[in-house]
Amino acid sequence: MEDYRDLIDKAYELMLVYAPKVVLAILVLVIGMWIINRFTKATRRMMTVRSVNVSLIGFVSSLANLGLKALLLVSVAGMIGIQTTSFIAILGAAGLAIGLALQGTLANFAGGVMILIFKPYNVGDLIKAQGHLGVVKEIHIFVTILLSPESKTIIIPNGAISNGDITNYTTEGKIRVDMTFGISYESNIKNAKDVLMGILTAHPKVLKEPAPFVGVSELADSSVNLAVRPHAKPQDYWAVYFDVYENGKIALDEAKITIPFPQVDVHMDK
Repeated sequence: MEDYRDLIDKAYELMLVYAPKVVLAILVLVIGMWIINRFTKATRRMMTVRSVNVSLIGFVSSLANLGLKALLLVSVAGMIGIQTTSFIAILGAAGLAIGLALQGTLANFAGGVMILIFKPYNVGDLIKAQGHLGVVKEIHIFVTILLSPESKTIIIPNGAISNGDITNYTTEGKIRVDMTFGISYESNIKNAKDVLMGILTAHPKVLKEPAPFVGVSELADSSVNLAVRPHAKPQDYWAVYFDVYENGKIALDEAKITIPFPQVDVHMDK
């Protein structure tokens, strides 16, 4: 009978000691879960308003939700007297090992997050990155996929892109098309410039602003080189490039303006 009473007394004492802690821990757990859920929803709304990529919204919000709930559970366990030091140390060591093993993958993930948030380029943009030129076909968390002018699919890790130079030809809505026409030294420069300028102003895909330009760029060994500089929309670059070269050659021929080829005069002394 005495043992029974001792057990009751010890149970009563434990209840007096731990009951307030358990109640407080449960209260903290409930309130914490509510705050975390509200925070996650607010984060999703904020990223949606900023037009962040849908896949990134789901991933980041889920990651934040799970991470905050894990921290909450550890805190609640500590409130009721459970030793969490060893548990946290194990989690930290495991996280470090996983991070080292996935170092390259994590770098690509971080690069993808930065690209999707700050948007140095979007799908459909013409860019040059890591020595590759192409139209952005897809942007994923880990890689960016380009379509080259040769219709080749180029897959570039986001870590490399985010840490390198990016040239975006689409941002300004226009791109300059650089071309060079060579005429003979005997040809009239003004007439050649007028002919080429007529080709540029007549082309429907050459922009009026900035105005196209034709001028002498070099007095070469066997030709006077004229720099031809029209502007076009990025998607019209190659159409303008090929059309102006072809139409320019035809127009110069019709105007009797010679386009010389490299030649060398050899004098033989007897």
